[in-house]
Amino acid sequence: MAHDASRSTGAGPLARAPSGGLVVGAIASVQFGSSLAATLFERLGPAGTVFLRLLSAAIVLGLLWRPALRGRSRQELALAGVFGLVLAAMNLTFYEALARIPLGIAVAVEFVGPLAVALAGSRRSVDLLWVALALAGILALTHVGGHGLDGLGIAFALTAGCLWGSYIVLNARLGRAFEGSTGLALAMVPAAVVALPFGIVAGGAHLLEPSSLALGAAVGILSSVIPYSFELEALRRIAPPTFGVLMSLEPAVAALAGFLVLGQALGPRALIGIALVMAASIGASRSASTPPVALQ
Repeated sequence: MAHDASRSTGAGPLARAPSGGLVVGAIASVQFGSSLAATLFERLGPAGTVFLRLLSAAIVLGLLWRPALRGRSRQELALAGVFGLVLAAMNLTFYEALARIPLGIAVAVEFVGPLAVALAGSRRSVDLLWVALALAGILALTHVGGHGLDGLGIAFALTAGCLWGSYIVLNARLGRAFEGSTGLALAMVPAAVVALPFGIVAGGAHLLEPSSLALGAAVGILSSVIPYSFELEALRRIAPPTFGVLMSLEPAVAALAGFLVLGQALGPRALIGIALVMAASIGASRSASTPPVALQ
């Protein structure tokens, strides 16, 4: 999920919205976008859906920010390119996980990435508690309903979590190098290019169907454009620990979206596992100097 380190002020309707409401709205938009994406898997496969999401986000963000290559150093362009590669890989692995395990569980397992970044370098003994809670939650989630979940789905979610951690670190550098979201708009282009061959193999001619294009654009707007805009504005005014605590709601919102849109009901063990991961995230966020990045 992307934030820029620069906090330029700006006017507009979002500037008057409550910060907490913007964060919660961003979370809801991401997770309901993910649940909508899952409805495309049968037709396009996870990779085809990712390609349409990244392509539509690249077009919309490009039109909004109009990033220019002129005047950029090779180091800046290389940073945007690497960020785009990580963005594509993170989305591809997360959607592959979502094709195999419920949305709420996939998001909870993926939270290992932000947790690792938040706790990196910590020497406080209390942070061991957050690690233990997260591990207990993930163990509970991998044996839901008395039997194990799809192992490949869990592996994809863990991989997406590791990439999410890299995404957070790179995103901070991108925010320092580019103004506003121009770096993100640039990075979306190589991300879409990387996803293109995977998308063609998975979706084929279905990628060109009007209904696929429309739903893919909706996924891109819900999962990328709206959350990026909401969170960028919220981070201008909200304290990082508060933001991190609010972001900890994400697995619960993902479980709700999975239930309402996809009919993915979760049992008590899964809900307990999600609650443990959320508790670990809240604890880590309150002691971290920087917030976890929400979008995936």
